Amino acid sequence: MKTSWRSASLVASAAAVLVLTTACGQEKADTSTGTQNVGAAPAAGGYGAAASPSTGTAAEGQGTVAQSAGQLAVADTDKLGEVVTDSAGMTLYRFDKDTAEPPKSACDGDCAEAWPPVPASGAAAPIGIDKSLLGEVTRTDGTKQLTIDGWPQYRFAKDTKAGDTKGQGVGGTWYASAPTGKKASAAGGGTAAADLPGLSTREDAELGEVVVDKNGMTVYRFEKDTPWPMKSACVGACLEKWPVVEPVDATDTKGIANKNDGRRGYVVLNRPDGLKQQSIDCWPLYTFAGDKKPGDINGQGVGGTWYAISPEGKPLGKSK
Repeated sequence: MKTSWRSASLVASAAAVLVLTTACGQEKADTSTGTQNVGAAPAAGGYGAAASPSTGTAAEGQGTVAQSAGQLAVADTDKLGEVVTDSAGMTLYRFDKDTAEPPKSACDGDCAEAWPPVPASGAAAPIGIDKSLLGEVTRTDGTKQLTIDGWPQYRFAKDTKAGDTKGQGVGGTWYASAPTGKKASAAGGGTAAADLPGLSTREDAELGEVVVDKNGMTVYRFEKDTPWPMKSACVGACLEKWPVVEPVDATDTKGIANKNDGRRGYVVLNRPDGLKQQSIDCWPLYTFAGDKKPGDINGQGVGGTWYAISPEGKPLGKSK
């Protein structure tokens, strides 16, 4: 069940925000369309890019050959709690851009090379997973993909051995699957993160009130960006480590300074690369690929230019 502050339609409201083309000094909305495949990294060779097949590993050929999951298992990990694996011990993942009701996969093409769909055929539930939660969805190519509580399941091509969880948190949209189908987390199956609004805050012992995304991951700003006119200096390979925060409806927030007076405030940046990026007080927002679980703040102070952001858009912990 969605919480009361979740928006019924993020897309419609985000479009309304984009009408404010003069906000934050944006001269004109960029109407170009990108060719980036959903779920893939913005640049080749980084997070989400297809891995080259190798030999002699349990994950051999996963980017091109659909391998049955066989007897599923539940692995208890220190960082993520219980996660679902296939019979070879390879972690299974879910994708935030998919839907569970009804089940639907949004990962095709290059995305499916990096995140091979798990075939429904041959998958069996072990002790620890309710058999009734297992299902299947028909993909655009006609194949059947395994689902857990409606969520399509994937492997990650960069996981090369049993127990790897390199896909956790990639792009702020990929998460290991818990036995319930929720996002795995040490807090217990991802329930806490699943209940968060699009943007909210948490209290950090050192930095104070820090903005977090819908998954509880720390949100950052980049000191090489400019707020007026609003412009991102993080492009190309930079986006592999610092994925943009996608548009979030203003009503799908809690504790964020999102008043929009038509000039500054809660505005979406139309990037030249075709991506759309949420901002606070005209500062573009990012997450950090090096943060693997809610509460991580590994991006703080990186290069003397990256800082966790306050709900007012201020850089936290920056020396004056």
